[in-house]
Amino acid sequence: MIKREEPTPNLEPATYWGSDSIAECLRAMGVPYLALNPGASYRGLHDSLVNHLGNSAPQMLLCLHEEVAIAIAQGFAKASGRMMGAVVHSNVGLMHATMAVFNAWCDRMPVLMLGATGPWDAARRRPWIDWIHTVSDQGALVRDYTKWDNQPGSVPAAIEALLRGGQIAQTAPRGPVYINLDAALQESQTDGLVPTPDPARYAAPVAPPPSPTDVQRAAQLLSNAKKPVILMGRMSRDVADWQPRVALAETLQAAVITDLKNAASFPTDHPQHVGSPAYFMSPEACAAVREADVVLMLDWVDPGGAFKQALQGATCTAQVIHVSLDMHIHRGWSMDGGSLPPADVYMLCEPDAAIAALNEAVSARALATWPAKAVLPALPHDDVVSLRAVAEVLHDSAQDLHLCLARLPLGWNGIYRHFRHPMDYLGADGGGGIGAGPGNAVGVALALRDANSDRIPVALIGDGDFLMGNTAVWTAVRYGIPLLLIVCNNHSFFNDELHQERVAKERHRPTDNKWIGQRMSDPEIDIAQMARAMGAEGIGPVRRAQDLHAAIAQGLQAVQAGKVCVIDACVAPGYDANMSGNAATTSSAVHKR
Repeated sequence: MIKREEPTPNLEPATYWGSDSIAECLRAMGVPYLALNPGASYRGLHDSLVNHLGNSAPQMLLCLHEEVAIAIAQGFAKASGRMMGAVVHSNVGLMHATMAVFNAWCDRMPVLMLGATGPWDAARRRPWIDWIHTVSDQGALVRDYTKWDNQPGSVPAAIEALLRGGQIAQTAPRGPVYINLDAALQESQTDGLVPTPDPARYAAPVAPPPSPTDVQRAAQLLSNAKKPVILMGRMSRDVADWQPRVALAETLQAAVITDLKNAASFPTDHPQHVGSPAYFMSPEACAAVREADVVLMLDWVDPGGAFKQALQGATCTAQVIHVSLDMHIHRGWSMDGGSLPPADVYMLCEPDAAIAALNEAVSARALATWPAKAVLPALPHDDVVSLRAVAEVLHDSAQDLHLCLARLPLGWNGIYRHFRHPMDYLGADGGGGIGAGPGNAVGVALALRDANSDRIPVALIGDGDFLMGNTAVWTAVRYGIPLLLIVCNNHSFFNDELHQERVAKERHRPTDNKWIGQRMSDPEIDIAQMARAMGAEGIGPVRRAQDLHAAIAQGLQAVQAGKVCVIDACVAPGYDANMSGNAATTSSAVHKR
């Protein structure tokens, strides 16, 4: 059931305020939700959303932290491809939100972010509070990792800013924008509503198709290649784009590489998919790149880094076809554009547009022989809760269900679960900001709920990620957004334990001390109780593998009944897989360290 706070009808005579017209513009633009944490700087807009629009289209989603508000908007875009809004309070709320803004930026997700400042006219500022909540250039806090920002000086300018911001955010390469609304502007009385122009006339443009000359050159290289390789990066969630990718790979008999930083883009159990997807390329993927004579890179994250990892400093001798619009968003402040790759053909377009054009132009290559897929050895006969045990029980429990994995933990081995659909897995947070997982998952679940999807949203996240962003659970419960969160709880910021272990080895110092300043124990945090305190079902702590089946079955049943459920799965303190996606150690070996 979709929950919404129902306001008392406004029976006052028709009077209008600046924020009423701004709210009307948001409705006309089709912004479905505004995730927010309240603050006095935008009290005028808040009133308009409630008492002028009736808290509908857009509906407010109350969040308990600004990072959660932005993370929900990012997750919604990841699952739906649609932009929703988020509102943060003044400079202080924006400073809280900055990590989530950076995540959305690196993830190339459109977010319409609204903010506010104390009255720009100093004569209208309240003593003390309006002064500390007013800064001379608030947008500068996020300017280096947003596509655009603006502080309009009038209601008509605010409407234009919203239309422009929506257009920019949703134009590839997509990303967040920030519009800062003067408190005095919101609260100024107007003679009537300022009309919003037809938003359809300000829609985001469709990215242009690739140059015919570039298509011809790329097709010739691929058709004549002996060992072509395709690296599939940031691709669309559109089901219609999935099969053309498979068709191109099969026509070319090309090896295909994907990763876990991005959403599912190609069937990972396809014979031509090389290795298992991970955060870094697997040895099998690196070998394929080393042997390739032509490499087709489709908006790959850190494209030059792929060659650095695979070639280990050697010169790239393969012909490279680079397909991406990402250069339009690269700046000097952030290095998220990655290392510069060589490019013999540079197709400045969206990757699925290039695939469509190449499918019409390439020639079929002779069928290749592909090695058999790696098979994991049987689970050890112990009662250890490992990531792999969680993965296998989830797979067994959801045999007849369609899952949408909103997040996976760092130690996940890509062979644990195959992706066969663009909604099977939705990728990482973008900027590596711990705490985004719960909010992203709630945004994904919200989009699936509104689409009446048969997919069950499931997020497997680390304990650190959950503890930083856990208040998103309350928002999900409050607004009836079904979701299953499985917290893979090793009671540590374990990735940093591995870093400390490495440093200690290099310095010939005791590795036994790697846990100090990392472990979350003594006292142990009751994650399931935290979930119950926010109105969700909390299961656990689950400490024995034999108890996983009942816990996950109960969690899936709860989500199917429209509830939010959090499972505290106490996984062994180690990774079942290293960051390249290869089995590094068995769960029992990890457990016995």
